[in-house]
Amino acid sequence: MQDKVTITYNGKEYQYPIIEGTEKEKAIQINSLRAETGLITLDPGFKNTGSCKSSITFLDGEKGILKYRGYPIEYLTENVSFLEVAYLLIFEELPTKDQLAKLQKDIYNESLVDEDLKTILKSFPKAAHPMGVLASLTSALTAFNPNCVDVSSEEAMYKVIIKLLAKFPILAAWTHRKVKGLPLNYSDTTLEYVDNIAQMMFKKPNMDYSPNKIVSDALNKLLILHADHEQNCSTSTVRIVGSSHAGLFASISAGISALWGPLHGGANQAVIEMLNAIKDDGGDAEKYMQKAKDKNDPFRLMGFGHRVYKNFDPRARIIKKTADEVLNSLGIEDPILSIAKQLEEQALADPYFVDRKLYPNVDFYSGVIYKALDIPVEMFTVMFALGRIPGWVAHWKEMRMHKEPIGRPRQVYTGKTKR
Repeated sequence: MQDKVTITYNGKEYQYPIIEGTEKEKAIQINSLRAETGLITLDPGFKNTGSCKSSITFLDGEKGILKYRGYPIEYLTENVSFLEVAYLLIFEELPTKDQLAKLQKDIYNESLVDEDLKTILKSFPKAAHPMGVLASLTSALTAFNPNCVDVSSEEAMYKVIIKLLAKFPILAAWTHRKVKGLPLNYSDTTLEYVDNIAQMMFKKPNMDYSPNKIVSDALNKLLILHADHEQNCSTSTVRIVGSSHAGLFASISAGISALWGPLHGGANQAVIEMLNAIKDDGGDAEKYMQKAKDKNDPFRLMGFGHRVYKNFDPRARIIKKTADEVLNSLGIEDPILSIAKQLEEQALADPYFVDRKLYPNVDFYSGVIYKALDIPVEMFTVMFALGRIPGWVAHWKEMRMHKEPIGRPRQVYTGKTKR
């Protein structure tokens, strides 16, 4: 017998079924609540509201668990490539050797963009924020691919997904190269997906490019760790925009804009800005740890704790090791990174932070790695978007395949009555 929840209102009882997911998560199904009772639920921030059923990512914040399609994030970062994870998220299974080879070949066959996109890119001032540029260029892909996708056609869906996986890294790299004042370049079809991303970003016009294994491994792990994170702000944006039957490029562009916010994708940029502020004030990490513990001090320690994870962020455990490898192998002496290490060491040893589970999160370590790789601070969120593309695509595809209705939240009106 199915469990139910009973609501008593105006002397009447109404029953609503309990829905249980495969990981034993439970939800109250309230589709008919308003029709039957005239009531709606009010849940600012949707912290207690499930917007959909999804088989893509499972996240348990209390236990510090993150799994893509059932695979623990710890397994994926140690055993497969980012492109394999992209295939897993979008097409539901890890690819065979032949499927992976075909995917890579199909991506490279689409790894060109219309030259007019360069004109759009050049129209932006050099001071423009890369996320604004990237959102605009991604939206512009719609103009160069105006036909609506036939979501009932497996072939048509595959083609549009391949186009995005092929062209988005080019747009991200061009955005980076504009910031750095470097000439625009294209894919190198002799390189694997992540190595090619690094080549497009870092290759200098007067030098050959050879992949650096430490850099490649770090980027691979960072991209995998950012590939999906359940119904976060940007993913929910992609799904709700897509629910209007907006195309894939338009939906992804909306997700990029949502990710831009400092409370979401901009968090790793905020970490470096905080470290710079500490350096400019003398570099006393201990002083700022005390400020963070003072409830009356407006200072906020960025990159510690997480809204969802009430334990150690499982992604942070993985990327901490990578951050140490990058810093040690590249032999970088940077006062900013030194301050970061001091904050990390003190927070992991201070009972105030340990008791409150305010551990360094993935944004803290990713910001440190990007800084070590000489990626401009304003590009950090672009790197986040580059990793999140497979997750956004998977959710857009799932939403369309499930024929989800157009997103249309309700509200409780608190304005003036008839005037």
